[in-house]
Amino acid sequence: MTDIDIELRVNGDLRRDRVPPRLVLADYLRTRCGLTGTHLGCEHGVCGACTVLLDGAAVRACLIFAVQADGSEITTVEGIAAPDGELSPVQAAFREHHGLQCGFCTPGFIVSATAFLRENPDPTEGEIREAISGNLCRCTGYQGIVKAVAAAAASTKHDAAAAMGQETLEGSA
Repeated sequence: MTDIDIELRVNGDLRRDRVPPRLVLADYLRTRCGLTGTHLGCEHGVCGACTVLLDGAAVRACLIFAVQADGSEITTVEGIAAPDGELSPVQAAFREHHGLQCGFCTPGFIVSATAFLRENPDPTEGEIREAISGNLCRCTGYQGIVKAVAAAAASTKHDAAAAMGQETLEGSA
């Protein structure tokens, strides 16, 4: 088969490549982009270790061919942190609340939780458990991960409230 030209943004950087039509996005990210935070676990879309954001939506990178991502914006776990390296609220909460486990599944959980909290910034514990149910952890279970996602939601809500308070103070001055 003839290789195909693709153009996409990966973590904000424009990339142009010629790829085999059957190259999956996870392999493209790992081998062509050097972004090894996207892990391949089951390679069937079941475990969630390869979760990335495709135009803002959490997707399994092992189920998508790189050519299907042509023209898209991809965010991997390496692109979740701020450009200056400051951890995102989800990443910081995973570190603080022992959500990291062995680390193999962690990138997929962080990307999934990031997408979930954008859609539901004030989730219940049940909603968090349902949201991460598509990601598998084979270590110690999900307690630390659930606590981390809840803490990230609370942190984000606290930061938003503080920003609103700051705006109110600035508006009354």
